[in-house]
Amino acid sequence: MAMDRTAEDLLAAVLASPRAVAAHDKAAWVGLFAENAAVHDPYGSREHLGPDAIGRFYNVFIAPNAIVFRVDRDLVAGHTVVRDLHIETTMSTGATVTVPMHLRYDLVGTDGGWRIVRLAAHWELATMIARLLRTGPSGLLAGAKLGPQLVAELGVGGAMGMMRALRGVGGSGKRIVRRLFTAAASGDSAGVRALLDERTVLELPAGHPISVAEFADRTRKMQWDKMIAAGRTVSVSVRVGASQGVAFVDFAPDSTRIARVTVFLDADPSGS
Repeated sequence: MAMDRTAEDLLAAVLASPRAVAAHDKAAWVGLFAENAAVHDPYGSREHLGPDAIGRFYNVFIAPNAIVFRVDRDLVAGHTVVRDLHIETTMSTGATVTVPMHLRYDLVGTDGGWRIVRLAAHWELATMIARLLRTGPSGLLAGAKLGPQLVAELGVGGAMGMMRALRGVGGSGKRIVRRLFTAAASGDSAGVRALLDERTVLELPAGHPISVAEFADRTRKMQWDKMIAAGRTVSVSVRVGASQGVAFVDFAPDSTRIARVTVFLDADPSGS
């Protein structure tokens, strides 16, 4: 499906991010964000609000490292771009870690063009830490260096805020999502209904609200693979009919109730 001009412009604005990261151009990278922007990286940790905080985030997590984006697909809906990818990070000690990730960019139009107003990086901090430690001495040294850098740039509160990403729906959230998708794929509409309720918001594709019955019908024979639990959201790489995409399953703040399912696809599976 060909992109319209707005979608092309949105994607172009997002593609400027890995270019600035590869060039280690802090001013260019921070300049991609709106004045009131928020960076949630990893999602579930304390957000970085505004250019000063985003600049400090850059100093800790981007400036010392070589970062490569290995993208499987880009999805655009409304003013949002979703990237399904792995990110390979080589740290100053030589340790290299590859982490599966879903990136969600929400953008806003400004006099200077499209700017990122919200970046949510869905990846699992515990997985990254485990992979880093498995790299051996270079990984241990990288971890030892990161702690003081976090405190120096973000303060003790900021460092503790990063650790919030270790909490969230985790494995229990993944199990619930697997049950939901398994029921949907097998045509078990009753099983789907049992995991959702009248308050659950369903968008398939993103921006198009549908009923539980429509969701159960459209997701019959769906497939999925990469599943990430970050904060109170589980993101999943999916195939629905002939379309591929990413589903974001958001849980209620204080329970395992599914509050919202938003599916970004490279085409509308209904054909409309």
